[in-house]
Amino acid sequence: MSRVLRASAIMAAGTMVSRVTGFVRTAVLAAALGTFALGDAYNVAYTIPFTLFDLLIGGILSSVVVPMIIRRQQADPDGGRAYEQRLMTIGFVTLTLLAVVAVLLARPLISLYSTGWSPRQTEVAVRLAQFILPQIAFFGVGAIAGAILNTRDRFAAPMWAPVLNNIVMIGVAVVYYVKLGGAGTDVNTISDADLALIGLGTTAGIVAQCAVLVVALHRVGFRFRPRFDLRNAGLGEMGRTAVWTFAYVGISQLGFLVTTKLATGAGQRAPGAGNAAYAYAYQLFQLPYGIIAVSVITAMLPRMSRGVAEGSLDTVRDEFSSGVRLISVLLVPAGLLLMVLGPAVTVLIFSWGNMTVDSAIYIGNVLQIFGLALVPFSIFQLLLRVFYSFGDTRTPAFLALGNVAVNALLSMVAYVTLPAEYIVMGLALAFTVAYVVGSAVAWTLAARRVGGLGGRGVAAGLSRMYLASLPAAALALGVLWVTQELTGLDALSAAVMLAAGGGLGMVLYLAIAHRMRIPEVSSIVGMVAGRVGR
Repeated sequence: MSRVLRASAIMAAGTMVSRVTGFVRTAVLAAALGTFALGDAYNVAYTIPFTLFDLLIGGILSSVVVPMIIRRQQADPDGGRAYEQRLMTIGFVTLTLLAVVAVLLARPLISLYSTGWSPRQTEVAVRLAQFILPQIAFFGVGAIAGAILNTRDRFAAPMWAPVLNNIVMIGVAVVYYVKLGGAGTDVNTISDADLALIGLGTTAGIVAQCAVLVVALHRVGFRFRPRFDLRNAGLGEMGRTAVWTFAYVGISQLGFLVTTKLATGAGQRAPGAGNAAYAYAYQLFQLPYGIIAVSVITAMLPRMSRGVAEGSLDTVRDEFSSGVRLISVLLVPAGLLLMVLGPAVTVLIFSWGNMTVDSAIYIGNVLQIFGLALVPFSIFQLLLRVFYSFGDTRTPAFLALGNVAVNALLSMVAYVTLPAEYIVMGLALAFTVAYVVGSAVAWTLAARRVGGLGGRGVAAGLSRMYLASLPAAALALGVLWVTQELTGLDALSAAVMLAAGGGLGMVLYLAIAHRMRIPEVSSIVGMVAGRVGR
C-alpha cells in the first residue's frame, strides 16, 4: 500500500493544483460567458473535441495501450522503444486527420448535440467549434505521451501539465471579460473576433499542455522518430483488443449525447437551467474524483497489468483492495460534504461577473445530487481497470451498455415528467442511479474473474468511513444553518461556510477516523506528520 500511497500522493499534488486552477478557469469562464445561450453554445463546442478523441483513441489508452506497451517493454529487445515510436506516429497522423475532418463537419456535429437552438445560437456554436476542434491533435499527442510516461512510472508530468492549460485559459477568459463586460454573454451581438479570442484561446491552452508532456517524455529518454513500418506496430492485436473498447466509448458517448440534448432542451425551456449548469456542476463533481481516484487508478493499472502478465492474481486482488480503500477514505466524506455544502461551493466560485447568485445556487443544487454519485462512480472506474489489466475490453463494453440504458431511460423520464427548472437535477440523479447499479454488477463480474475482491472487508471499511463522516456532515449542516440564519447566501458567507463547515468538518472526520484506527487514514496522517516533521 505504501508504494501506491507514495505514487498517488505525487500525482494527487499535481492533480490538486491542476483542479484548483481548473476551478478558477471554470469560474472565470462562467463569469465571462454566463449560463444562458452563449454559455450553452461554448460548453457544447468545448466538449465535442473530447468526445471525438475518446471515440477514436482516448478510450483505448488506459484499457489497451498501457498494458500492450508494458508487454512490449518486457518482451522486445529494445525495451519497446520502436513500438512506442510507431504508436506516436500513428496517433499523430490519425488525430491530425480527424481534427481536419471535424472542423469541416462542425455544423452537423453541433446540430447533433443541440436541441431547439435559434439559428444565431447554432451559428455561434459552429464558429466556436471550428476554433476549438483543432485541439484534438494536440490533446491526443499529449495523451499518448502521458500513457508512455505512466508505463515508466513517471506520473508527475501528466498530472501537472494541465495546470499550464488552465493558466492560459484563465488569461484568455479574463481578457475576454475585460474587453466585453456584460455584453460578453449576448449571443446576438458577439463578433467573430470575440469568438476567435475565446475559441483559439481554448485551443492554445491544450497546445501548451501537449508541449509540457512532450518535453517530459524527451527528458526520460524517449526520442521520437516517425515510423511507418506498421506491420510491426501490433495493429492487429490492438484492433482485436480495442474493438470492444471502441464499443464501450461509443456506447458511453451515446449516453453523453442523450444527456446533452436533454440538457440543452431544458435550457431552452428554463434559461440558465440547461447544459452549462449541468456541465459546470459535473466539472466540480470531478474535482475530488480527479484528485484522489484518478491518481490511485493511474498508479494501479500498470501494477495490476504486470501481476496478470506474471500470473499473480494475488497482486491484482491486493492492488484493487488497497485502491478501493485509499480512494474511499477521502471520497466518502467529500461526497457527504458536497451534498451539504454544494450551493456554498458554487456561490463562492460562480457568483461573479455575468453570473448571478441564483444561477450559482442552481448549479450547487445539481452538485449536491452529484455528491451521491462520487463513491459509486469512482469504484466503477476502478473496477473497469481490473478487466483492462487482463486485456478484457468486452466486459466493460457490456457494463457501459447497461449504464447508458439505465441513465438514458431515467433521464428521459425526468425530461418528460419534471418541471423545466428541475430537469437538469433529474439528469444528475439518473447518472447517480446508473452508477450505483453499474458498480454492483461490475463488482460481481470482477470478483468472479480474480477469485474474490474481499467484498466483506471493503463493505466493513466503507461502513466505518461513513460512520466517521456523519459528525463531519452534521457539523457542516449546523454551520450552514447558523450562517443562513445570520446572513444571506453570498460569496463571503459561502467562504465562511466552506472554511468552518467543510474545512473543520474534514479535520473532524480525519480525527475520528484516526481514533477509529481506519488504516488508510492512519497512513495519510503518518505521511503528512512525517513531511511536516522534516
